[in-house]
Amino acid sequence: MVPPDSLLKVWRLFDGFPMETLTKAWFYNQPSGRRQRTVREMIEHRNQFGTSGNCFDLAIWLLHELKDAGIEAHAIGSDFGTPEAHVGVLANVDGYRYLCDLGDQWILPILIDSSSPDFVHEPVSGFFPAANVEVSSSVTDFEITYHRPNGKMSSQRYSLSKITDDELFEAGHYSQNLLSPPLCEMRVPSDDEVQHWEFYNWASFLSTNAGLFHDSPLTSNEEWSKRIFSKTGISPAVVKPALELYASIFKK
Repeated sequence: MVPPDSLLKVWRLFDGFPMETLTKAWFYNQPSGRRQRTVREMIEHRNQFGTSGNCFDLAIWLLHELKDAGIEAHAIGSDFGTPEAHVGVLANVDGYRYLCDLGDQWILPILIDSSSPDFVHEPVSGFFPAANVEVSSSVTDFEITYHRPNGKMSSQRYSLSKITDDELFEAGHYSQNLLSPPLCEMRVPSDDEVQHWEFYNWASFLSTNAGLFHDSPLTSNEEWSKRIFSKTGISPAVVKPALELYASIFKK
């Protein structure tokens, strides 16, 4: 189920990248900012402020790096044009396809083709923080079932339909203009697992194989910007104004 080295090398470029909507709100208030960023802009913003982006930013950036590496890939997604929109990437290496989903902060890409001799039908560990994952696929789509330490199970279905670059950018433009409560997720390597830290709507917690651990509450956006910086490396110069914009909309 583990990806080949050629794909893993590209994936590793994004190891320290959070998935976050803070850059979206910060960029929203920049001149000409209510649009999907280009890869060049994303690189410049990361070098200057330590930002990354939402699932559309990350998919577009990952596709760019895969293309440079000579790996065939395209976007897949669902619910475009809605607050529930999500996009990932499907990479094809040596005739087998791998899900690459930085937006959901996967630890590794995962094989989805059951015809491969390396495919495992049972739940496997090491691909998703604080959960084992099980893959089942058909001709038109595939489903990921998440098995969590507390016995809770959930599932997510992906369509195999190819999304063109134009469709991807159009959906990214729409998402850039759609503000929901602030979200930031980060993979956190530890000695024996990769944990998952999440900030959502002015609360934060850590998901681990041992369970869920809530952080102490904070009372100001300045404090939150410092905590988010300490967890992700995103500059308070981006986080604080982003949180202030979100607060003006969602904290009534």
